[in-house]
Amino acid sequence: MHPLLHLMATRPALLAEHAEAYAALIAAELPRISAAWQRCARLSALALCGAAIGVVLAGVGVMLWAVVPEGSMHAPWALWVVPLVPLLASVGCMQAARSGSEREAIANLRQQFAADLLMLREAARP
Repeated sequence: MHPLLHLMATRPALLAEHAEAYAALIAAELPRISAAWQRCARLSALALCGAAIGVVLAGVGVMLWAVVPEGSMHAPWALWVVPLVPLLASVGCMQAARSGSEREAIANLRQQFAADLLMLREAARP
């Protein structure tokens, strides 16, 4: 008989306590996980908006470069610099969103689950 089934048959209160402990752990970690996911979503939205603004400004710069003669341009470097600012900000937001804070928020749950699986595997060995 599998050790988990044996434990369920002989000591169901122990499993109930373990389930309550899991519920408490999840309740304690949920605000951290939620905050990490919200941060990631906000940074991803900012990255998308920054990329869209940068692409639009680059398109405007290309159109101005095509229409205005080079001799009459006062600051041709601005056609390159202005779109780069939101594009670089977009890259920064994307890097910050992928920093892994949401992975760290779930680490306690993963560690507890891995410890329980290891315990069950050891108990299942003859």
